[in-house]
Amino acid sequence: MIKITFPDQSVREFEAGVTGLEIAQSISSRLAKEVLSITVNDTLMDLTRPITTDASIKLHKWEDEEGKHAFWHSSAHLMAEAIEALYPGTKFGIGPTIENGFYYDIDTGDNVIKDSDLPKIEKKFKDLASQKLEYVRSEVSKADALNYFTDKNDEYKLELINELEDGTISFYKQGNFTDLCRGPHLPSTAPIKAVKLLSVAGAYWRGDETRKQLTRIYAISFPKAKMLEEYLVMLEEAQKRDHRKIGKELELFAFSQKVGQGLPLWLPKGAKLRERLENFLKRVQVRYGYEPVITPHIGNKELYVTSGHYAKYGKDSFQPINTPAEGEEFLLKPMNCPHHCEIYKTKPRSYKDLPIRFAEFGTVYRYEQSGELHGLTRVRGFTQDDAHLFCRPDQLKDEFKKVIDIILYIFKALDFKDYITQVSLRDREDHSKYIGSEDNWNKAEQAIIEACEEKGMNTIIEYGEAAFYGPKLDFMVKDALGRKWQLGTIQVDYNLPERFELEYIGSDNQKHRPVMIHRAPFGSMERFVAVLIEHTAGKFPLWLTPEQVVILPISEKYNDYAEKVLNFLNNSDIRAVLDDRNEKIGKKIRDNELKRIPYLLIVGEKEAEEGKIAVRKQGEGDKGTMLQQEFVDFINQEVDKMLSEIEQ
Repeated sequence: MIKITFPDQSVREFEAGVTGLEIAQSISSRLAKEVLSITVNDTLMDLTRPITTDASIKLHKWEDEEGKHAFWHSSAHLMAEAIEALYPGTKFGIGPTIENGFYYDIDTGDNVIKDSDLPKIEKKFKDLASQKLEYVRSEVSKADALNYFTDKNDEYKLELINELEDGTISFYKQGNFTDLCRGPHLPSTAPIKAVKLLSVAGAYWRGDETRKQLTRIYAISFPKAKMLEEYLVMLEEAQKRDHRKIGKELELFAFSQKVGQGLPLWLPKGAKLRERLENFLKRVQVRYGYEPVITPHIGNKELYVTSGHYAKYGKDSFQPINTPAEGEEFLLKPMNCPHHCEIYKTKPRSYKDLPIRFAEFGTVYRYEQSGELHGLTRVRGFTQDDAHLFCRPDQLKDEFKKVIDIILYIFKALDFKDYITQVSLRDREDHSKYIGSEDNWNKAEQAIIEACEEKGMNTIIEYGEAAFYGPKLDFMVKDALGRKWQLGTIQVDYNLPERFELEYIGSDNQKHRPVMIHRAPFGSMERFVAVLIEHTAGKFPLWLTPEQVVILPISEKYNDYAEKVLNFLNNSDIRAVLDDRNEKIGKKIRDNELKRIPYLLIVGEKEAEEGKIAVRKQGEGDKGTMLQQEFVDFINQEVDKMLSEIEQ
């Protein structure tokens, strides 16, 4: 007999070799139908694998990420089987799960799969799922694995197998399809009740532009048809909110092939929006004692060699810039932190000077593959709302908690109410991808965990997600559609101060090493604006929106009066524009409502005679007529109320 410990710490005995499915069945038949995977002693496993020793377990249903992972990973294999049945000879790359669904990279040779082919694959998928095919795991020797995929003439699987250690290789088989896979998978295809193949894209094998481009098919599946229906409605709403679409409609930003892929051009309205966001954060930073700095857009390659960024991210950088001097190389700045370290070193520092907080809206450049670029969320040039704090070890936790306060203040101001805080730590086993001593890492990780506990934050811990130089706290925000975005981040770093030999003179008159905090509440201005557009559907808060008011004269006769109103409002610090097109007033109203301008002011004969304006609010209709100063006071009161609620 073996002892099984459940999440509530209760313990039950089972015969050795019991499976997760049998354990679920012993609790209730309903649970056995709903459970999708199991974690055994921190290892995610199939429900059908035997448990032979005492273990702590957790059973996962659809509501759990681990449950969705098994469900979607099993669905990826089923989609591959459908594709192989319809396109014999297809070669398969990888088929992982993603945040919403899964994909498979495939090579169909001379066959070209288009979006119009997806319904045919989808139908085959459903036919196979209905057969309730079992997923069967088998441990395979490296030689047998190579022989199997050599016979299939699948060079992609052979490449993957050659990188694996003998004794660590497993296959999964369902129906007529066998795949190289670690798992876990569902017991059978029975739970898969609904599927939608979403799109076809191109993807280089292993993300390498020098390798062959494969076909990537994205899909999603669910245990209930109603879930799929709800997801497709959400997807339709997401398409309406697409920041690329709204950004074009509102004339916020643009891209130009002549300028280059992934290099956004901020148009006047977008620049105003960005400027207001920057000014908002700058005012907050002044309250918290930050000092502005400015650094160049390029730096000597040796700067990034010293920091460790070149060794870790050199291949993702743009090619070095060679100067006329022999052997001298510069890089487009991929990070701001090395520059801020050098600013710290410009003069001797005392323990009395610390903490020092340098802040910069610094533009950095990283080479993203063209297939990975996506609107403002994935670009090659972006501006970080970056700051680096240099403090004594005894100041670390307090400074970290103050940064948390700044990020939460920003989220409140922009109505991001739903977020998850994730403590990102080193990989438990593989420390090779991190720099610095074990002691420094332990101190940094402990400081973050304690700071979060003292702030009363509910955090999740993710191993292997730390930056190469230190652990971090990431803020994962859910937007209005429930999608997760990583925005703010705070990182603790003992290592760059060592690599740059940063020092301060302590109260003991000895030299000491400061601790460094990296923080970016927005993350990057580009990504943050993209998320904000989709979260608000382009209807920005009144205090932030580039255009608060549009003035609509009923006919050309009232253009002069409309100009006077415009000048009065602009002189009163109200952001107003004039639509004096020779169009009917109904069309002007409709056009400007599509531009998401909060207030529409209509002026005609009566308004011109009385010195008034007819006020219409976006989404609420007529608000009556007001004197011009009365409207200015009305707008200012609304903005003041918004900002005072943020402060509370």
